[in-house]
Amino acid sequence: MKVLFIGGTGNISTSVSRLSVGRGIDLFLLNRGMRHVDIPNATLLRGDITHAEDAARVLEEHRWDVVVDWIAFTLNDVERDLHLFRKKTKQYIFISSASAYQKPLSHPIVTESTPLANPYWEYSRNKIVCEERLIRAFREEGFPATIVRPSLTYDTVIPTAIGGWTEYTIIDRMRSGRKIIVHGDGTSLWTVTHAEDFAKGFVGLMGHQQAIGEAFHITSDEILTWDQIYQAVADAVGVEPRIVHIASDFIVQCEESLRGSLLGDKAVSVLFDNTKIKRFVPEFKATIPFRRGFERTLAWFEADPARQIVRKETHDLIDRIIDRYEQVR
Repeated sequence: MKVLFIGGTGNISTSVSRLSVGRGIDLFLLNRGMRHVDIPNATLLRGDITHAEDAARVLEEHRWDVVVDWIAFTLNDVERDLHLFRKKTKQYIFISSASAYQKPLSHPIVTESTPLANPYWEYSRNKIVCEERLIRAFREEGFPATIVRPSLTYDTVIPTAIGGWTEYTIIDRMRSGRKIIVHGDGTSLWTVTHAEDFAKGFVGLMGHQQAIGEAFHITSDEILTWDQIYQAVADAVGVEPRIVHIASDFIVQCEESLRGSLLGDKAVSVLFDNTKIKRFVPEFKATIPFRRGFERTLAWFEADPARQIVRKETHDLIDRIIDRYEQVR
């Protein structure tokens, strides 16, 4: 199977790339070669997908069994891909987001039939528009689209709501004994998925004829409270966290930039029903519990000081929110 990944060396896609090659897939990576990630036996096509004419020249002689765009975020990105890959691929997989699901949820158990509507986050609304365009292309012209909606998936990022992701700030706060914020009362439920587990389901969808025209989320079945998530992070660090519980609405009043990722994603309990991905990919099973997976993530950060990015601006933001909360409570 000849597969093109646009991107393919990010937090989620690196694990998918490695598993794909391990299963004998003839994998090509179209990217600018800026991330120093080694994918042995994959073929690098150096190019920038945002320059469609240049990308078209690089890809001109190729036909694909599967194309996956890991870095399409807007309708313009999807229109570009439709232009580039019409009649040149048997399957096109769009990476959407589980944050596109209805917020607030009318039912806490999320299936692929849960409505898509997010008034809080432009990122999610853009993903919804992309999905709608691809479904229309599938219905009207037979474009072979499959949609995948990851939720909070980690490997080389720290999956906390504030002070993490590509930053190391949350770890620095824990180590130095500073207070950290957990949104809400810490008891809302969430699912965190390791990228290697996600990859098992994703690779099973590649080349799957019956997945054309379908949408899937792929998550762990492990359900944790946010307190448990932060406690697992602190345990990996070897400290007891100084948690301050603050309502998401209050946090957003203090810092509007957090509206999308909190009110539009992590503020309320979400339980994912993975029946569909297991039906299409029977071998899919998430086996990496968060506690064990995060120990690996922390080791990755600590293997290279350059990865341990601590931002004073983030420290100041967290301190400002906590100070304001403690003044009014």
